[in-house]
Amino acid sequence: MPVTPGTHDGPTAGHEGDDVSESDADPGTAAELPLAGYTVAVTAARRKEELGALLDRRGARVVYAPAIRIVPLSDDTELVAATRRVLEAPVDLVVATTGVGFRGWLEAADAWDLPLVEHLRDARVMARGPKARGAIRGGGLVDAWSPESESSAEVLSHLLSGAEGPLEGRRIAVQLHGDPLPDLVEGLRATGAEVLTVPVYRWVLPEDVAPVRRLVAAVLAGTVDAVTFTSAPAAASLLAVAAELGRRDELVDSLRDRVLAVAVGAVTAGPLEAVGIPTRQPERARLGALAREVVARLPERDPVRQVGAHTLQVRGHAAVVDGRVVELAPGPMGVLRALARRPGTVVPRAELVDCLPGGGDGHAVEMAVARLRAALGAPLVATVVKRGYRLAV
Repeated sequence: MPVTPGTHDGPTAGHEGDDVSESDADPGTAAELPLAGYTVAVTAARRKEELGALLDRRGARVVYAPAIRIVPLSDDTELVAATRRVLEAPVDLVVATTGVGFRGWLEAADAWDLPLVEHLRDARVMARGPKARGAIRGGGLVDAWSPESESSAEVLSHLLSGAEGPLEGRRIAVQLHGDPLPDLVEGLRATGAEVLTVPVYRWVLPEDVAPVRRLVAAVLAGTVDAVTFTSAPAAASLLAVAAELGRRDELVDSLRDRVLAVAVGAVTAGPLEAVGIPTRQPERARLGALAREVVARLPERDPVRQVGAHTLQVRGHAAVVDGRVVELAPGPMGVLRALARRPGTVVPRAELVDCLPGGGDGHAVEMAVARLRAALGAPLVATVVKRGYRLAV
């Protein structure tokens, strides 16, 4: 099943692994490991190990669920056909939208012995951004113009302004990179121009969809605290798989409420925000910035409470007591989470039974509380005789 296409913010991202500095904090503290106790999912296919390493280094438990795969250029018959259409007659204007895409197109044409570069020498070649401009020059062509905003909207406005002359009857090749860019393409066709779209690097569902299905289940179960996205196709793919499972609405509700969605940029966030899922985005579309955004946004969702002489923060699968990270088993974690939802209020044993994995009885609750107290190492959970337990705030 094809994935709804969308622009990939990721390839524009430079390597930011070297911007991670070592902390002087003691090992096992929240200061050194700001994501300790949280589970973060990575949906990227390209550079997933790099993003995962950035999150792992900050203490996160990382779940990999590549939601897309890229069709290899050498196997892409659609790109071959589009290139041959471009070669059928002289081209007046070319729009290069991404550096990696335009470079890949020229290299693929060369591998197929198609004279694409020679064919485009007499055309006016425009770059959407500096990386596309670099790919144009690297391919032996001359870049004629590029917008300051690096946006397709400004490219369209420039062409419609008449700055490149009348468009009616002219042949315009638009290099795509996953995103069909309907506003740009249809806007140019409305002028009477012949617009040739060249789809470079198409995304489809991965051959093994099982990890994505497991991610959908984890989001619904609340065992994942955040999901990261580096491309719009990956976001669309996750929604598509959830729809196949008949659980799309549940997934959307979970990502609206309990689970944080973090996108590398506005384009990547498009499919999510189109269905009402709020996203967090870094100021710069870079992997290092994406990891820092997760660090900034996840802990702030969980308040740090003063419990007697101690501080307590309840995270996904751990507690932070006086800055010390304490990982908890599911039973004690469920009890602590229930108490933290109503700090200072007595929670009856009967309610706490429902928080235990697999259920149980009053004795099971007592055992979970005992294990919780031993793990926390501080008098945070008070017993209210014959009634239940409460956080001692």
